[in-house]
Amino acid sequence: MSEQEQAEIRLEFARLKQDHADFDAAVNAMIATGCDPLQIQRMKKKKLAVKDRLSLLEDRIIPDIIA
Repeated sequence: MSEQEQAEIRLEFARLKQDHADFDAAVNAMIATGCDPLQIQRMKKKKLAVKDRLSLLEDRIIPDIIA
């Protein structure tokens, strides 16, 4: 993997990490204000999708080490 590809992956990883934190804050605020449970569930689903994408990017950044 080239330096540029790795830098792009790290940039996307940082952006998604911030998105995940934003979703977390939004979900907590929605719960605190007594928002519609369906909307909260949708927001949690989006948060989970971001987390899954973060895991995929993390796997690409960190090389596999055969022990």
